[in-house]
Amino acid sequence: MDTIYFDSALKDDVRRKLLYEGQLFLYSPRPASNALCEFARRMIQDAFRGLDPTSAQFELSTEQYITILSGLKPRFVHDPESTKLVQALLAELGCDLSKTYIDVPRLKSIPHGGHHPSGLTFAIHPHRDTWYSAPFCQLNWWLPIHDLVAASALAFHPRYWNQPVLNGSSRFNHYRWNKYGRKAAAQMEQYVQEQPKPEEPIDLTQQIRPVTPAGGILLFSGAQLHSAVPNTSGRTRFSIDFRTLHIDDAVAKRGARNIDSAATGTTLRDFRRGSDLASIPPDIVTLYDDETVKDGDLIFLPSKL
Repeated sequence: MDTIYFDSALKDDVRRKLLYEGQLFLYSPRPASNALCEFARRMIQDAFRGLDPTSAQFELSTEQYITILSGLKPRFVHDPESTKLVQALLAELGCDLSKTYIDVPRLKSIPHGGHHPSGLTFAIHPHRDTWYSAPFCQLNWWLPIHDLVAASALAFHPRYWNQPVLNGSSRFNHYRWNKYGRKAAAQMEQYVQEQPKPEEPIDLTQQIRPVTPAGGILLFSGAQLHSAVPNTSGRTRFSIDFRTLHIDDAVAKRGARNIDSAATGTTLRDFRRGSDLASIPPDIVTLYDDETVKDGDLIFLPSKL
């Protein structure tokens, strides 16, 4: 990573190429991103029933706090309005929705000081999404729901774009994670153990923490090594993230270079076409699939939780 593009007007095909080379793109808040964040803020405020969601962590027990999140987060993921607002945002930023495939938007929260530890409040360690069976053409979109400060930001570790990291991805299979790993979301220790993470020291002194107002957008390759900054801001950080891929890049296997990822299975079945929410055709999924694990679920089934 040697360049951060701010409010770039580059076309999507050029932008994707630069993202696959390790560059970052930042966008100021715009109508579609503000609408998405405002929708999330209303849902969060309703869930916390009159408490300030950014400070409610100090007024609720861990059991109460996790109970609220365990209802709130699935509601956001599965509300059709969440997906509609993501579609609008992608169109506003020049993506061709007939070629761009989207996974579900997720609501994330990281309390100050590591309070209420759970998979639902986990400040994730340095990782690449490709360690989690993501395709190398995956792009990550991240938006803070409230104004962001450096003490609760997302951190990027640019020295590792071309430097391999010893990690546990060879033991990760997406289908096994769908069947077993997601069930551990409320049990912090088991949840973390199930995830690939660095197995050597990471130099955290060299990092970039982009800071944006609420509704600002960070766009980066799923192969970027990134992490959640331990939140010392005094307030809970809420954010939205989702992932996309361009179907032509998936077919041609264009994307970032694989320097250290060995996960098995594929997340391609999680993506839906932006224009009509159709699944990726099976013959394209087959290009990425494998037979490494029989005991697993090809897609996540919430009814099993």
